[in-house]
Amino acid sequence: MGISPIYKKIVVKVGSNVLTREDGMLNISRMAHIVEQIAQLKKDGVQVILVTSGAVAAGRAEVDPLKKLDPVSSRQLWSAVGQVKLINRYSDLFLEHGLTCAQVLTTKENFGDRLHYLNMRNCMQTLLENEVIPVVNENDTISVTELMFTDNDELSGLIASMMDMEALILLSNVDGVYTKAPDQPGSELIRIIHPNRSAEGISISAKKSNFGRGGMLTKYHIAAKLAGQGIAVFIANGYREKILIDIMQGISQIPFTQFLPSIKKSSGVRKWLSHSDDFARGEVVINEGAKSALLSDRAVSLLMIGIVSVAGYFKDGDIVRIKDMEGNLLGLGKASFSSDETIEEKGGKKTKPFIHYDYLYLI
Repeated sequence: MGISPIYKKIVVKVGSNVLTREDGMLNISRMAHIVEQIAQLKKDGVQVILVTSGAVAAGRAEVDPLKKLDPVSSRQLWSAVGQVKLINRYSDLFLEHGLTCAQVLTTKENFGDRLHYLNMRNCMQTLLENEVIPVVNENDTISVTELMFTDNDELSGLIASMMDMEALILLSNVDGVYTKAPDQPGSELIRIIHPNRSAEGISISAKKSNFGRGGMLTKYHIAAKLAGQGIAVFIANGYREKILIDIMQGISQIPFTQFLPSIKKSSGVRKWLSHSDDFARGEVVINEGAKSALLSDRAVSLLMIGIVSVAGYFKDGDIVRIKDMEGNLLGLGKASFSSDETIEEKGGKKTKPFIHYDYLYLI
């Protein structure tokens, strides 16, 4: 039976705790139910990208290291073994519904380079246009600690932003965001979080899941950032039957937390920049006049005359941080000059902007 989905382009992220049993083995029945729901949404005209955890947990259940390994090596071993098991299982489950899926493995570095970013976006757009479901995961086999995503919540947020999706649904083992820890007396589920709402009155635990790297704190920050870009975000319980279908039908009686999207949408470049803080090569400090101009309602670029100092080494085209004279981060942008050129020209009246408005993201 068909449904009338409220969104036509979504990312679904499934966490490790949803996909694995207590013994570390894959929860095949849960995977099958999630695939069944995605298949139903596909039949009703929804484009779906699936971001999935579970590879490391699946590999851990298959292989015991023959000697003690450091955390990165253990993760590489288990993910390399588990990813094969995970994607083969997804492929079989989707084929039962007459659907084809494709494996897309990525690393955090791919989002830092604009060309790699656009190539990845083109790949996934091509898959969607050919009715293939992208199944995305971090390539843990080549990632190292400092280059890893915080978790797949962060990855799913980047994918939703990159592909200009309408909604992101984060499936976890809890119903959403609570006023206190869910197991504490008086704790209440927060149903709606409006754009730019502060975290006051929300108790967000930094505790991580049993098999994954993430927690509610990461989910909250990712959801708030995406909502500010005009993307609706839901945090819901992946153990609930038909949870995806119910959310997409707009059934409000079921428990979940929804981050309402901002009416104002960001451009593709600004979406990329908003997630690029980890890739900044350097920073510039600007004076009060430049700060006032950037934070005004006018569309302005950052000029050389407003730059007070330069830190780090960067080239023309690299991402840099913009800070005020008190050290507060104001935004990110794509530099039009190298650090050496900027040091030489700062405070001057060069007409070409240091960061053009089209490549400027203000926090």
